[in-house]
Amino acid sequence: MPTPRQNSVFPGLRWTGNLRHKETIQTGDLIAMTRPSTMTAVEISTHGGPEVLKPVSVPVPIPKAGEILIKVDYAGVNRPDALQRAGLYNPPPDASPLPGLEAAGTVAAVGAGVSRWAEGDAVTALLPGGGYAEYVTTFADHALPVPDGMPMDRAAALCETFFTVWSNVFRRGGLRAGERFLVHGGSSGIGTTAIQLAALRGARVFTTAGSEDKCTACLALGAEAAWNYREVDFVDLMQAQGGADVILDMVGGDYIPRNLKALAEDGRLVQIAFLQGPKAEVNFAPLMMKRQTITGSTLRPQSVAAKAAIARDLETEIWPHLASGRIAPVMDSEFALADAAKAHTRMESSTHIGKIVLKVA
Repeated sequence: MPTPRQNSVFPGLRWTGNLRHKETIQTGDLIAMTRPSTMTAVEISTHGGPEVLKPVSVPVPIPKAGEILIKVDYAGVNRPDALQRAGLYNPPPDASPLPGLEAAGTVAAVGAGVSRWAEGDAVTALLPGGGYAEYVTTFADHALPVPDGMPMDRAAALCETFFTVWSNVFRRGGLRAGERFLVHGGSSGIGTTAIQLAALRGARVFTTAGSEDKCTACLALGAEAAWNYREVDFVDLMQAQGGADVILDMVGGDYIPRNLKALAEDGRLVQIAFLQGPKAEVNFAPLMMKRQTITGSTLRPQSVAAKAAIARDLETEIWPHLASGRIAPVMDSEFALADAAKAHTRMESSTHIGKIVLKVA
């Protein structure tokens, strides 16, 4: 047996084995390949606009029990990242302060108790934070296999939107085949995902978007109708269809009472963000008469177990359709990790259609 040597990458761990081309760290807590002790990441230097995103060198994180370490190929860019950058969506106390809630890459190390994943596995994962980096840790149960044949840039665009849409539209909203579904912002990452999943499961899909090009893109994804909210009133148009059974909204503000008017009897309004603010004046009498429901959620604060349950649902119900190509993330643009500020500028311009990703590896 070789003599164990001190590991300079992960203090407190020791090398074992006598392999010529690679050496493996093995203790009761971690199995990992050798790797650098530091990595390039993008941090929020102070709260503000996209320009506050700065490349930095930071230590490579170490996976705890139940976690995996991912060598990131691509990281997804999402609205919550911009909210965190602006100081409006703080990470949980035990999460990385770096932005980034989804990524795809290969498993570089596993923590104690992790049996499903092994070094070299290709994964896409929901993250508690830290995705804008060369390495990131996440809970093993929040990772999913990269669908067969899918490139890593697309895989990185899956988890944040698919977890959000599945949990809100189908779990909270209870959307069923044959029901009428309205999603606002149909050309966004959330919107393009919601249109595809709702159509896949047999719902009638309606959407709003801000330009003719965006409406055309929504129709191509499976929407029955796409309305330019700058030109028409979605309330009248939705009522003419008999009202929506489920509405997914991220606008808030004066959309809240308008959404309630657009709902059918027993309709469900699902709120996931408030781009126009969280406050509105609402007459609740019609809500009672029509037996409507208002619900909503944010994904990041949910428990580890809750997000793991969503992952299991997705792997069973949706991942086969991604592998077959029946549905796919809609890609807008790609930026280098060092250009994260440009990616945020693109996202906040609201000119994009689909997902924006950062190329890391």
